[in-house]
Amino acid sequence: MSTGQRVLDACTGAAVAIIGHSDPDVQAAVSEQMAKVCYTHTVAFTTRAAEDLADYILHGKPHGLCRAFFVCSGSEAMDTALKLARQYYVEIGQPKRTHIVSRRRSYHGNTIGAMSVGSHVSRRAPFEGALMLNNVSFVSPTYAYREQLQGESDEDYGSRLVQELDDEFQAQGPENVMAFISEPVGGATAGCLTAPKGYYQGVRQLCTKYGIMLILDEVMCGSGRTGTYFAFEQEGEGVYPDLITMGKGLGGGFAPMGAVLVHEKVVRGFQSGSAWFVHSHTYQAHGVGCAAALAVQKVLRRGRLVERCATKGKWLENALNTTFGNCQYVGNIRGKGLFWGIEFVKDKATKEPFEPGLRFTWRIVDEALRRGLAVYPGAGTADGVKGDHIIIAPPYNMSDADFDAMMRLLKDTYDTVEKDVAAIRQHPRCAEHGEAGKQ
Repeated sequence: MSTGQRVLDACTGAAVAIIGHSDPDVQAAVSEQMAKVCYTHTVAFTTRAAEDLADYILHGKPHGLCRAFFVCSGSEAMDTALKLARQYYVEIGQPKRTHIVSRRRSYHGNTIGAMSVGSHVSRRAPFEGALMLNNVSFVSPTYAYREQLQGESDEDYGSRLVQELDDEFQAQGPENVMAFISEPVGGATAGCLTAPKGYYQGVRQLCTKYGIMLILDEVMCGSGRTGTYFAFEQEGEGVYPDLITMGKGLGGGFAPMGAVLVHEKVVRGFQSGSAWFVHSHTYQAHGVGCAAALAVQKVLRRGRLVERCATKGKWLENALNTTFGNCQYVGNIRGKGLFWGIEFVKDKATKEPFEPGLRFTWRIVDEALRRGLAVYPGAGTADGVKGDHIIIAPPYNMSDADFDAMMRLLKDTYDTVEKDVAAIRQHPRCAEHGEAGKQ
């Protein structure tokens, strides 16, 4: 039920509504498509909206990406990418490749396949031993705050992670590995984890060396969110995916949309075999969804909103560090563009997280909402059970005044929660009876 409260959306839902919650051009595009045809069975037919969307995103074959498969969510996109990867090796005569390597503290979706290659502990827990795929292993995340060694340079940290990945490939037998999956900037599970310098260049070189497919998940961090259209574009020369998943910002929340973009190497593999992808969804490449997504992408380009994301992202980085860098319970601030995570800890010196029962993240979320601000929650940040973070991911076209209001509301929110938590820690027994801070 609506309460009539106005809420400033500082996270665009889940980094989705990249151009805000209303746009006349998108509304017009959706109405126009509905007036033409709402649904076509894509096994037999296509729509101009789907063709134009693919042409728009893939114009000039960016980074060798030349085909698009449109679905209705990021989870569907990841399952599609997994099936594309598997069938590719069947088509080129390497059917032994069945193993998948992913990273801890990752999230790739909520379908069984997507959940199996992610490591969101609480979301996986009810299904372990019953539904999860058993051909997946995990390596370390790019979690510098907790896992980079003291005195270790970014380059050395990246090299160590690449070596760990190589060791895992060797343990499984490189000839048996189908794909390595990662988020260029981590999303929901640990809050905007970024990679050290040289990491993805090393990963790309390993995957090329062993003929392993590199699948990049940009469902949350892509579509301009980090200040470049593809997040991986900031990871150094020579970095490209064989398959990349998109979602969220692709349709901007105006319609359920996801996609897999396919490198020409993969296309050639299919063409050398059956030239037929054994996969489909009833609502794949849905005309209305594609029309909405195309309109969103045009708004991005016409308004130079990806460039604004980069510019305003530098402002946001500075504002977050200036405002929260010295706060008692703020352990780490990380991210890129307009995609930033704040990790909260009980002790900044030891990086010890709060106990889950304190519900620190939810105290922030609830207090923020009470003040008219929406932020994205995350828990289990540190190890899957303990740890707290929030994500700040505002619309790319949010006004400067709203950015200022966002920071003010967020600081007021944090100050209130810090005071409440300090009182609880000082009088834990009183807190159990709801009396903390009253003495």
